[in-house]
Amino acid sequence: MSQIKVAVLVGSLRMDSFNRRLARAVEKLAPAEFAFRHIRIDDLPLYSQDFDAAYPATATRLKKDIESVDALLFATPEYNRSIPGVLKNAIDIASRPWGTNSFAGKPAGVIGTSIGSTGTSMAQQHLRNVLAYLDVPTLPQPEVFIHFKDELIADDGSIASDGTRKFLQGFVDSYVAWVRRFVR
Repeated sequence: MSQIKVAVLVGSLRMDSFNRRLARAVEKLAPAEFAFRHIRIDDLPLYSQDFDAAYPATATRLKKDIESVDALLFATPEYNRSIPGVLKNAIDIASRPWGTNSFAGKPAGVIGTSIGSTGTSMAQQHLRNVLAYLDVPTLPQPEVFIHFKDELIADDGSIASDGTRKFLQGFVDSYVAWVRRFVR
């Protein structure tokens, strides 16, 4: 099978992002033909409709990065019960101007981890609503709301807990099957 390119959008800018660790853990569990690329969102200007006539270079780069992949993986923290502003801004930029939605039709998975006991459930629900509007078919199950503990996932994505590894492998298996439904 040919390589399936996946854009990874991590909604945290923190150097030691728990969600970046989670994304790396998922990548390690995926089959070899899945190639993951972390998409840069930390240098984007705040979206303005004024851009629609002439996008800034960083915004154009983001759109091209999204257009160059087959699938999407979102790893989001939860900020005040919703999507982090940096992630929402990136989505707004890549989906505009009207009629040039770079996300349209690309299958996606949504995951998240937080030190809170409910993981990132509210942020993920808000993100799923946005993705539905943008014509992004999003894997409905299993949902991944990880209660993060520092030793759970290492910086390189190694998973300390057998139970967490098994759970994430179940997500990866479902995500891979989901993506293959859309990417031939």
